[in-house]
Amino acid sequence: LPSLQPLHYTDSFQEQDVVERFKWRRCSIPFGAATSYVHLEKLCEGSCATVYKGISRISSQLVALKVIKLEAEEGVPFTAIREASLLKCLKHANIVLLHDIIQTKETLTFVFEYMHTDLAQYMGQHPGGLHSYNVMLFMFQLLRGLAYIHQQHILHRDLKPQNLLISCLGELKLADFGLARAQSIPRQTYSSEVVTLWYRPPDVLLGATAYSSDIDIWSAGCIFVEMIQGQPIFAATSGSHEQLEKIWAVLGVPTEDTWPGLSKLPNYNPAFWLVLISCAVFSCFPRMSRVPAAENLASRMLTAFPRGRISAQDALLHGFFSPLPPQLYQVPAGQSVLTVPGVRLQPEICDLFASYRKGRISGGSSKFW
Repeated sequence: LPSLQPLHYTDSFQEQDVVERFKWRRCSIPFGAATSYVHLEKLCEGSCATVYKGISRISSQLVALKVIKLEAEEGVPFTAIREASLLKCLKHANIVLLHDIIQTKETLTFVFEYMHTDLAQYMGQHPGGLHSYNVMLFMFQLLRGLAYIHQQHILHRDLKPQNLLISCLGELKLADFGLARAQSIPRQTYSSEVVTLWYRPPDVLLGATAYSSDIDIWSAGCIFVEMIQGQPIFAATSGSHEQLEKIWAVLGVPTEDTWPGLSKLPNYNPAFWLVLISCAVFSCFPRMSRVPAAENLASRMLTAFPRGRISAQDALLHGFFSPLPPQLYQVPAGQSVLTVPGVRLQPEICDLFASYRKGRISGGSSKFW
């Protein structure tokens, strides 16, 4: 269709011009129709889906179009069905908003609110660790979104920086619910083949299938440390054994005394454990002392024994967040914490240096605030 051909522009003025061009076409444009959205440019491409930046003819707002390829024999992927059903029920300022769903014979398209970047890209553009206030603000929003989905008895199961979207103002939102699951009562067992390796908790690495919201807390803790130190804390390259070695090198090797039921986990190997104990060098959390209370919060999230991990709701009340205004705790679920006066991202150090070198220091020099 001609209306779906990508439009190319070179700057924000042209982008704004595109938005203005579609404002007059709002009347009688339906939801659920491919012609209701215009593709502007490709953002990223995976094995099963391609994400485009687009514009809605219904609202004249920028959107993200996640186009999923459909196989004739297999139909709609179960991960897509799960993501759509969960997101339709989740309404929170720190959860990405699903606007619309479009299905054709060849594709299934999810229409999301448009977010300017993700946490992985943001950290890549600001190497060496983020400003301590920005870590606090991002982490508060991450835990706020987690507390909400956990109260709804939903596990995300794939938290990583790439799945945390960030707006130009610094709003953080949980995205990509393809691996998410609703918890049932009584508790059922789940797959242990979840969560990207670097953010996968040790109990799941050891084959545990009866996990709960603690799986997301571990992943959030890994992201927390990564924001502070500027690199992943547990970055294995060869699989789950190396991942466990990296975890124990920081936390220390657990025993039955510190982790009841450890030896009963499916992937527990007594011989491997003896080697770990004899070779382990305990290092604690590197580079955390420069942020007050950060090491304590990280240690309560990154606890090997899953039931020993702090909950998202309790983590929000941790002293690490005490510098933030108390009004943040009264903000309604559907409202951004950035609406509280004085709450905004701070310039990162590398941006200040870049501005200084160019002789134009200003409080709003970066496109991210």
